Amino acid sequence: MSKKYIFIHIFKDTVIDMGAEKKIAFGVMGMIIIASALSGCLEGGGKQTITVRGSTTVLPIAQRAAEEYMKKHPDVDIRVSGGGSSVGIQSVGEGIADIGMASRELKDEEKSRYPNLKPIVIAKDGIAIIVHPDNPVTSLTLKQIRGIYNGTYTNWKEVGGPDKEIVVINRDSASGTREFFWKHVMQKDDFVATALEKNSNGAVKQTVSQTPNAIGYVGLGYVDNSVKAVKIKEDEMEIEPTVENVLNGEYPISRSLYMITNGEPKGIVKDFIDFVLSEEGQKIVEEEGFVPIG
Repeated sequence: MSKKYIFIHIFKDTVIDMGAEKKIAFGVMGMIIIASALSGCLEGGGKQTITVRGSTTVLPIAQRAAEEYMKKHPDVDIRVSGGGSSVGIQSVGEGIADIGMASRELKDEEKSRYPNLKPIVIAKDGIAIIVHPDNPVTSLTLKQIRGIYNGTYTNWKEVGGPDKEIVVINRDSASGTREFFWKHVMQKDDFVATALEKNSNGAVKQTVSQTPNAIGYVGLGYVDNSVKAVKIKEDEMEIEPTVENVLNGEYPISRSLYMITNGEPKGIVKDFIDFVLSEEGQKIVEEEGFVPIG
């Protein structure tokens, strides 16, 4: 017989011959004991939870790592969601998430607002410039890419393509990928006002794959046969966005990917991040199309 039923049985048999006041007092005591027993049973059967939020670039790494980690630790429940780097940083800073995901460095205002944040590099990435597979353009200079995104070039014929209007696909303002792109490719120029904003790497890829004259940018792990990644032209060289070229430093649009905690990671949070950094975790990074850190 379980503890909760033993307590109920004792309570029922004992109060039969008591006066009304004693019955009430003992009843309250009995209910406290029962509630305590039930609480203990529920807590013992519960799972430890890790909440991970943020960058859609880091998202596929975190999801795969969470799946593998939970297979090894069935008593742990890891809940992973996107929203963008800014959302991830704010969530971990405010205590809404245990781990924030980011595809950019912390901004100065974020460091001031959340001084205990600890960014941990878990992978490297290249930002791929993508077009529709039928687009004949195979390479662009960084100056041409910047010109497309600031509105200097509005027709593909201006950059060696067909006489078609360029459909510019951008990321939303919460995106760490957009922040990095704005600093390192745009050199902080304003984006063209007609750009269509999407809230994830996946949404950018899908739109470009369905729009013949579109251009977009995504994390390297999102490139597949539904889009074409253009090469970056530098000093007469054309550099492909590949893992190898990110590792050797040749691809010019490269960055680090982060998991962020509020203070030093502890307990199961530390154990999960250690798993991502382990040989098995870094294999997941590579399998997802990103670049292991070493």
